[in-house]
Amino acid sequence: ATDEGKVVGVRAKLTADMGAFMQLVTPGIPILGAFLYHGVYDAKAYSFECTGVFTTKTPTDAYRGAGRPEATYAIERAMDALARRVNKDPADIRRMNFIPPFKEAREVASSLLFDSGNYEATFDKALQLVDYEGVRKEQQARRNSGDVKQIGIGISTYIEMCGLAPSQVLGALRYAAGGWDAATIRCHPTGKVTVITGTSPHGQGHATSWSQIAADALGVPIEDVEVLHGDTAVAPLGMDTYGSRSLSVGGIALYNAAEKIKTKAKRIAAHELEVSEDDIEWADGKLRVKGAPDKAKSIPEIAFSAWHAHALPDGVEPGLEETHVFDPPNFTFPSGAHIAVVEIDTETGATDIIKYVAVDDCGTVINPAIVEGQVQGGVTQGIAEAMYEEAVYDEGGNLLTSSMSNYRVPSAAEIPSFVIDRTETP
Repeated sequence: ATDEGKVVGVRAKLTADMGAFMQLVTPGIPILGAFLYHGVYDAKAYSFECTGVFTTKTPTDAYRGAGRPEATYAIERAMDALARRVNKDPADIRRMNFIPPFKEAREVASSLLFDSGNYEATFDKALQLVDYEGVRKEQQARRNSGDVKQIGIGISTYIEMCGLAPSQVLGALRYAAGGWDAATIRCHPTGKVTVITGTSPHGQGHATSWSQIAADALGVPIEDVEVLHGDTAVAPLGMDTYGSRSLSVGGIALYNAAEKIKTKAKRIAAHELEVSEDDIEWADGKLRVKGAPDKAKSIPEIAFSAWHAHALPDGVEPGLEETHVFDPPNFTFPSGAHIAVVEIDTETGATDIIKYVAVDDCGTVINPAIVEGQVQGGVTQGIAEAMYEEAVYDEGGNLLTSSMSNYRVPSAAEIPSFVIDRTETP
């Protein structure tokens, strides 16, 4: 960096402890963060080097954002160190180095194409919610008075690499599988809709979000949509769930399958309404004649017509079912600003989080409650790793924290309330 604190380049040299032997994606974990060690900062030069090391410890594998939290940790600690070096506030050093707001994909120092971003807007909202100036004044007052309980302020302005991934990229990284995913929509003559997805949730609420996507796209009630997953006898096409990819890959596959449904339905509707396809528009959840909104057909009506097949246009097969396989052209890059205010008793070391603000930007939100739940879960796990969870070994290499009786996982009683907000950059 320059003497003023402007970041010029980032060089990362990583030693990765892989444990005693390899699991499913052990050596791939550090590579998943390899492109993000400059974070949201406008570096001009970039270098990454990784050495994997076998040790006598427990084997490692991917778990919730693997590789990217390590990159965030490294660059955010470095930005704090830079702020101290040039005698600037940690908030100011970040703001002066942000990549400027952008709506179209742009290449960054690590050669990735970030899709869109407005990091300053997210950061400003977090600073406002935490009352940053007020907390700094309180911090200084306690230092001046020699208070036993001192305040620390932690800032993280992060970037994530999600939507794993273009299949060609995974091939270049020597992953065995591709990064595509699939969805099938089956419209029944009863008016009900079945969605078959290649993603398989374990708590992320896919059935809810996928029902919303299908219902909105097809103009049917959400309670009429059933989502099936997790069984190769039902859903043979799919890549399951990993890499923060389900919505941005599987959800897009579902959306595109719905567009295919509407394309076929449009042809049938035009035939039944005795107009040209060009005269049919999708509006208010129906296929209707332009300029004559009373002449319209719903997707359930078309599904019934396609089922009995009494008067289909020439060349149109009976039934209303479509599949789409989506291979993403790029990753997605959600970002955010988190600020923690921590109170530490200087005599005992007792530590309490007195305020935690999380402002995230994951693009267009399908279901706010699910997004907030995932943020709360992620923050809780971050606090757990920082303050509670630890793998402890004795001198003989035996794991001492080998059960839940001595491996500390915090409960709701140990976790503070969070202030959660978001910005939306499509």
